[in-house]
This record gives sequence, C-alpha cells and structure tokens, in this order.
Amino acid sequence: MSNAWRFVLLSLLVVEAARAADPAEKAVTPRGLEAVVTTDAGEFVIRLLPEIAPRHVAHFARTARAGGYDRTAFHRIIPGGIIQGGDPNTRDPRRKALYGKGGLGLLKAEFSERPFTRGAVGAARRPSSVDSGGSQFFICLSDQPSLTGQYTLFGEVVAGLDVVDRIGTTPVAGDRPTERIEVRRVVIREVDPAAAQTGGK
Repeated sequence: MSNAWRFVLLSLLVVEAARAADPAEKAVTPRGLEAVVTTDAGEFVIRLLPEIAPRHVAHFARTARAGGYDRTAFHRIIPGGIIQGGDPNTRDPRRKALYGKGGLGLLKAEFSERPFTRGAVGAARRPSSVDSGGSQFFICLSDQPSLTGQYTLFGEVVAGLDVVDRIGTTPVAGDRPTERIEVRRVVIREVDPAAAQTGGK
C-alpha cells in the first residue's frame, strides 16, 4: 500500500473515531408510543406495537393526531368477546345503517404469531378481505385464539382495562349497542421503551 493510501485510510479512521465519540452522531433509541383513549365511560391506554404491525400503528397514530377518532362511537359489542370502534360514520347517529362500513380498505394485513389475549387491540376488516384494514379497531374482552393469524394485532391495553370491560357491558341488540358510548379523544404520547416493556406507569 502506498503512503498516499495509508494517509487516506488513517484519515478515515480518525474521522470515524471522532464521530463515534460525538454523542450527536450516536443513533437515537426509538421511543415507544402509547394511545390515551378518553371515552364517555372513562380512560384507557393502548401500547402500540410497531415491531409487529408498523403500517397499522402509523395509520392509527396519524388518524388520532388528526382528530379522526374524536366523537366516534363504539358501534359493535360482543359481550365477553370484543368491543369495536373507529368508524368515522359513527359520528352521525342518523347514519346507523352505515356503521361498520367506514374507514376500511386502506391497509394490507400484518399478521403475526402474537396471540389475541384479553386486552389485545386488533384491526377490524371486511369479512371478505384480509387486506382491508383501516381506522376501525377492536379490543378483546377475553382471549380470542381463533383470531390469531386472521386479523392484524397492533396494540394492547396496558391501563384502564376496567373501562374497556365497562364498555363491554353496554346493552346490545344483537351486536349493536343500544346506548351510545363515544370516544372523546385519542392522544398519542411517547414513552421510554424500557418503561413500556414493564408496563411503565
């Protein structure tokens, strides 16, 4: 190797060493995301899981930050099974015939092996298409093993599960609640990943 090439190589090593020593050049540890959901029945917190469903988490967070869930209602409740919301049509009580049809057909499925246990948050979809997720979501009131690999799981309730249970006791006709329970707002917040791993409250 010529002296000129030795000089170039040495210079590059010096630059890289200086960069590694500079805190500003170090990779920033990604922060976790949580959604604080305020409803007529109280507040609960969803830990979002971008490591298994990045597109669904990004869409949920973007929709929440734009106020897309404000004043929507839980339009489907299966007692002991799930509660479902997030349909923009539910803002208007006069459009009940369209409840469950809005905000879908936007995302392809992101299946994982993570089980749908109590508190799991999944993406609702059209029965005829696995790749039809969007803004609608559901929360499991009990373990639902049959949903694993059939629906996209993108979050889990880490606080306020009693509020979710309360919503799940709303009187229904079939699977339609006879009393209106609204989402007042959804706030996305960053959390320390280490705290998120332990439930971090």
